[in-house]
Amino acid sequence: MINPERPSYDELVTLLGVPLSVEDARGRWGALVEEARNGGTVVITREGWEWAALVPLSKVGGVWSGLPLVPLSEARSKLGELVRQVADPYGEPVLLGRHRTPVAGLVSARVLLDGAAASAHPDADALLVGGHTITLSRDPVEGLVAAVARDHDGAEVSAGAGRNAFEALRSLAKPPPWRQPD
Repeated sequence: MINPERPSYDELVTLLGVPLSVEDARGRWGALVEEARNGGTVVITREGWEWAALVPLSKVGGVWSGLPLVPLSEARSKLGELVRQVADPYGEPVLLGRHRTPVAGLVSARVLLDGAAASAHPDADALLVGGHTITLSRDPVEGLVAAVARDHDGAEVSAGAGRNAFEALRSLAKPPPWRQPD
């Protein structure tokens, strides 16, 4: 039985090659960041089971406001900690910046595995630009934050939940077919 907390990354190894260790990535940090800026993706692993990907900004989906922006020099020195942070099942992506300007992102390798599934999630910004309303609420018992997007008529078009507003907005998903209006 496959442990859902530790996904199989065989597909990523096939697509992108064997991941770099944190130490190897630190040694090639400048070149790796430049590769990500030019559209490349580099997989980095910490202790062999925590996997993250250094990606171009175009692969950092969802709402960027609220994401941490870490200077590149600081990110290099604490790369192991950042890989652990984004690899956590509830971890958020990290923007990497030069002179306070994002230039690349560090995301969980799961994002790369779930690329097709992620495209089924509407972007919160796109929903708002499309005229939808998003309501956030907190369940006091569960402690989760729920995000519900509704169209002009008040019909639910998307819903999601997370430990905080950021996660709830990033997890907005299309409602199941039985809840969609005819």
